[in-house]
Amino acid sequence: MSKFFIHRPIFAWVIAIFVIIAGVISITKLPVAQFPSVAPPTINVTATYPGATSQTMTDSVLQLIEREINGAQGLMYMESSAPAGGQGTLTVTFAPGTNPDLAQVDVQNRLARVLPRLPQVVQALGVRVDKSMSNFLMILAFQAASGETSRDDIADYVNRNVVPEIQRLDGVGKAQLFAAGRAMRVWVDPAKLQGFGLSITSVNAAIAAQNQQISGGALGDLPSTSGTSTTATIVVPGQLTTPEQFGQVVLRSNSDGSTVRLKDVARIELGIESYAFESRLDGKPAVAMAVQLTSTANAMATATLVKAKMAEMEPFLPTGVKWSSPYDTSKFVKISIEKVVHTLIEAIVLVFIVMLIFLQNIRYTLIPTIVVPIALLGTFAVMLMVGLTINILAMFAMVLVIGIVVDDAIVVVENVERIMSEEGLSPKDATIKAMGQIQGAVVGITVILVTVFLPLAAFSGATGNIYRQFSLVMAISIFFSGFFALTLTPALCATMLKPIPKGHAHDKKTGLLGPFYNWFNRKFEAGTQRYSSALSSVVKRSVQAFIVYLVVIAGVIFMFMRLPTAFLPSEDQGYVISLTQLPPGASLERTSKTVAELEQFVLSQPEVDHIVSILGFSFMGQGQNVGLAFTTLKDWTQRTAPGSDAKSFADRTMGAMSKLRDGFIFTLVPPSISELGNSDGFTFRLQDRSGKGHAALLEARNQLIAKANQSKVLAGVRFDGVDDAPQWKVDINRDAVYAQRVNMSDLASTLATALGSSNSTDFPNNGFMQRVTIQADATRRMQPEDVMRLTVPNAQGQLVELSTMVSAKWISGPMQLTRYNGYPSMSITGQAKPGFTSGDAMKEMEQLAKDLPEGFGFEWTGQSLDEKKAGSSAMLLYAFSILAVFLCLAALYESWSIPLSVLLVVPLGVFGAVAGVLMRGMPNDIYFQVALITVIGLSAKNAILIVEFAKDLHAEGKTALEAALEAGHLRFRPILMTSLAFILGVVPLYIASGASAASQKEIGTGVFWGMVIGTPITVFLVPVFFVTVFNLFGKKSKQDTNANPPAATSAAQGGSQHE
Repeated sequence: MSKFFIHRPIFAWVIAIFVIIAGVISITKLPVAQFPSVAPPTINVTATYPGATSQTMTDSVLQLIEREINGAQGLMYMESSAPAGGQGTLTVTFAPGTNPDLAQVDVQNRLARVLPRLPQVVQALGVRVDKSMSNFLMILAFQAASGETSRDDIADYVNRNVVPEIQRLDGVGKAQLFAAGRAMRVWVDPAKLQGFGLSITSVNAAIAAQNQQISGGALGDLPSTSGTSTTATIVVPGQLTTPEQFGQVVLRSNSDGSTVRLKDVARIELGIESYAFESRLDGKPAVAMAVQLTSTANAMATATLVKAKMAEMEPFLPTGVKWSSPYDTSKFVKISIEKVVHTLIEAIVLVFIVMLIFLQNIRYTLIPTIVVPIALLGTFAVMLMVGLTINILAMFAMVLVIGIVVDDAIVVVENVERIMSEEGLSPKDATIKAMGQIQGAVVGITVILVTVFLPLAAFSGATGNIYRQFSLVMAISIFFSGFFALTLTPALCATMLKPIPKGHAHDKKTGLLGPFYNWFNRKFEAGTQRYSSALSSVVKRSVQAFIVYLVVIAGVIFMFMRLPTAFLPSEDQGYVISLTQLPPGASLERTSKTVAELEQFVLSQPEVDHIVSILGFSFMGQGQNVGLAFTTLKDWTQRTAPGSDAKSFADRTMGAMSKLRDGFIFTLVPPSISELGNSDGFTFRLQDRSGKGHAALLEARNQLIAKANQSKVLAGVRFDGVDDAPQWKVDINRDAVYAQRVNMSDLASTLATALGSSNSTDFPNNGFMQRVTIQADATRRMQPEDVMRLTVPNAQGQLVELSTMVSAKWISGPMQLTRYNGYPSMSITGQAKPGFTSGDAMKEMEQLAKDLPEGFGFEWTGQSLDEKKAGSSAMLLYAFSILAVFLCLAALYESWSIPLSVLLVVPLGVFGAVAGVLMRGMPNDIYFQVALITVIGLSAKNAILIVEFAKDLHAEGKTALEAALEAGHLRFRPILMTSLAFILGVVPLYIASGASAASQKEIGTGVFWGMVIGTPITVFLVPVFFVTVFNLFGKKSKQDTNANPPAATSAAQGGSQHE
């Protein structure tokens, strides 16, 4: 193959040009993301039941839906949450790889079967099914700078015009508005109603009857009488549109001609539909809207679409209203990718310098430098074809792969140069001869490295998605690297290099760098000689060498046991999340004051850019006593001072907020992959498996949290939800109800309307249908006595006071009920203390859970579930990679013994990687595992270079010992050069700072130390392995049986004479 391209260099260039064009086009088309899509598809089912308690919502709505959805194809787990206030959600999570569209259809079909069993109100308000992620991509804030447009008007405008536009964009799963549109509010005064002898139910009925759409037909409609010359549509305005028109609704007409109208008993205004949320930007009132992605969407592309759409709508916003996106997670993605691109360029420059020092000729150095970008462009082209994205992992793979691509090219160039100088052949002939020698090694290296990385792609779950992207990019790049080493590189060598007269390789260098090169060559030559003599003494003392080897293996095992485990490093993503929780039963007004203290502290910090607060909503639930705030920090370049990173800022905020008297505020760093949850810690679900009841579950939870907070491993363990609160329980005396001839449904609707609020009908408002909501006026429903004074009509039309039919008492009850996989559950979250990892924290929680009372179990969810799955499969992964390498080598060399001498090298690289990571206090997580696999591949590659040559030399008639020593001597320079190129290539990762620095450092550290410590041991021990394995298993030739040691030593000292 190489010979063909050496004779046809233009053909090789044509292939390269095609690859370049395909790569350049692909880069413009490839989507950009922070991570490959790792989160499993989730479908959210939302049901509304105004005024229902958590228990009612769970029993009459969510349980029924859960039971029906259980057993859906590909269902992984489901969690339902019912906060008091009547909006229940069920989040159904499917296994990764499930088609989200089909999953949504399946959920909708199952929902249709259960819909008739749900309460009438729930059916009337509709059950929504969205396929969106739980985390927010960005928050848009709308503010009127001058205050000429009221907050309610802005909210109504956003609800009508912005939400539908954003919802339509590709990739948006849900646009959630933390405000509400307009509604006609009828504030009834129960005392006035009583005075007129009317009940709230009669108000409801009157509005429904008098606010109707009437279709009047037409005049002169067919069939018409003959002679009809005109037709006209009949218009009957039946629907009311203004507060004044609603005020005229007749409730009762008396015999004396007087009437009781709605305005006589109620205050009517154009208010808003719900008063549950408030939002602020930097402490000033604003309307906030959160954008959530679908599980397959691309964050960068979606964020760009949202911003473009908002820029297009800006001229049409109400007077004085400005929009901004104070919280936008896509910024981090963009900056991270840019950072890794810089790292890539730095790596190429460093590798170029190494090659120039070793090859000392700009032509030799240019050849590998030309091949690198072409191989990378080829990789981009294939990435587009197989549907991958440009993300941090793909870019890491490219940085690591530079070293490997350059290695392949260097091996070719170095061998051509050696043959030209030793034998005085022309570049073309030298290239043909060189390729004959190393073609096998190049193919071997390519096959080995591809087989090391491909098993990673077979992993399942979120970890599998992360590995898959990395391993495929590595494997594709390595394939291109091998392909060009056999095609383009030899063609370039044959055409670009100048001939060297025989034996003139080490003439004195002249020119600007001449003195440096001469000094370097002298030192390197002396080093090589020292290496050769040291090698011959090592090979002769193979027993001692093997003892050293066993010590290394013991070291690897010992250090591996000491390595803490984790899933992903915690990154400074440029923002933190604060969760506010006040005592149960606290009002929104109190929550607002507490959050104001947080805003005041945060805005006084130098590294803060903005803070968006949402009151009444939190990731742990909804209610008047919770709030959520996102603090975005300034750009990484402006936060270089120590202690200005996100983690330090979060800790500082936690400290400042611990002094709060009313409630507490947790400030957390978001997890590296936001799709897998909202806080960086473990997510534990305590379950009541045998129906012990809410009180017992509460007790078990408190017991577990108390133990966890005494643990040496765990920190900040807390209940992630809304605590029980005081509730006022009204017991209906059914005997009294029937004795006074009151209808139960009238009593129920009186309570629901006066206290909860009921939507009687809709009314047209500026071309938009909005709700008419009836509720008792605020002053008339604040105290228990007000409720007892409500009246219900009986069969005779007389009003019966509620106090005669019910008794009431104060109790403590749930403000939110959650269920996980169909069992009542409590969500517990927390972190590991400094010095421990998430893996340690999870082990500790499992240990503590063993002491739970009987009937209680637990499950992991979200990122913790993935970490659990990933941990169990890591060892399998390493074993499989090593086995794959062994089998491929056996096939290549047609021998079972030679691969063994290559594989014995693996622990040497691993030793370095583990030692480096342990030294820098990093855990064994996904990035470390990726680095380890890379090191295994590279160690094997160095070994192949020596073993391949030793095998050929042995075939030419040298003894195994002579062959091993000469191969070690010949390959010393290229191995050192390629390893140095690789080590310097990862230096930018090793010393990374700024966005995504944690992940870069982890990969860089593993690979850097794996090569720094592994390479020196490899060049001494591989010849030992070759000789030992050959003597034990190899086919003995005549020269092996006649071999005598002196000959071997002379061969070793004879340097690099190559026949």
